[in-house]
Amino acid sequence: MKTMELGTSGIRASVIGLGCMRIASLSEQAISDYVHGALECGVNFFDHADIYGGGKSEELFGSALQQEPSLRDKLVLQSKCAIHDGMYDFSKEHILKSVDGILSRLHTDHLDILLLHRPDPLMEPEEVGEAFQILEESGKVRQFGVSNFNSRQLTLLQSGLKQKLQVNQMQFGLMHTGMIDHGVQTNTKFPNSYDRDGEVLDYCRLKGITLQAWSPFQYGFFEGSFLDNEKFPELNKVLAEVGEKYGVSKTAVAAAWILRHPAKIQVITGTTNLQHLRDVAAAADVTLSRADWYALYRAAGNELP
Repeated sequence: MKTMELGTSGIRASVIGLGCMRIASLSEQAISDYVHGALECGVNFFDHADIYGGGKSEELFGSALQQEPSLRDKLVLQSKCAIHDGMYDFSKEHILKSVDGILSRLHTDHLDILLLHRPDPLMEPEEVGEAFQILEESGKVRQFGVSNFNSRQLTLLQSGLKQKLQVNQMQFGLMHTGMIDHGVQTNTKFPNSYDRDGEVLDYCRLKGITLQAWSPFQYGFFEGSFLDNEKFPELNKVLAEVGEKYGVSKTAVAAAWILRHPAKIQVITGTTNLQHLRDVAAAADVTLSRADWYALYRAAGNELP
């Protein structure tokens, strides 16, 4: 499995990461098998959030670490906080309390990366900066980032921090291409020519912030997978053709399409099926040609001016 540096943090992680939102329904043994199976595939990065399963996802994962403490040093652990009680909360008190809860549930003394889950309109950058400083000095969090932030929000938050934001986790995949559509359709009146995110992909490249692609195989907002979906016959046809060419599954092709982008985007898959994970992991060894990348982009319904 290829690895990548997350931002400029010095932390190296697998280019494919595992999102742990769905593991709350698994047994402790299944989660242990899940972690070991991931490591066998070369996947060492695990993405959590304090709201996944109401905290149960972290609890079960932490139980697996507690049973086998030597695993911790093999893993890069990331978690997110700030969503609770129907609101977003970037207050110093909530961030500090959230991290203590995350560490307790995961049975670890530190997080490699902490993300703020979604932008808080009431954000005060200096207050967030105070929380981050305490977390860094205490050794509870090594690096920091965000999720679902546009470029202006990143700039505003960074203005109050001593720590560099290293990660921005965004929804991205063949059926969710908003981060690149605006650039492709610049200077046109095409429907996707509008700048909806402050050109966040280019901004992150310029600032050395790693983009992580969540729900890379989904269409819409948690509406389902586009893979083998009869709603998307042309896309699946081209995925199959490209997969045959490279000797991998359609799933691997869809992940390889993201990895092919020069922004060096990390793919976060939420699968709990080890065979599916192996299919995704195969993408790390595939470099799509420019022609294949564009063929897939067009097959997903995107126009080129």
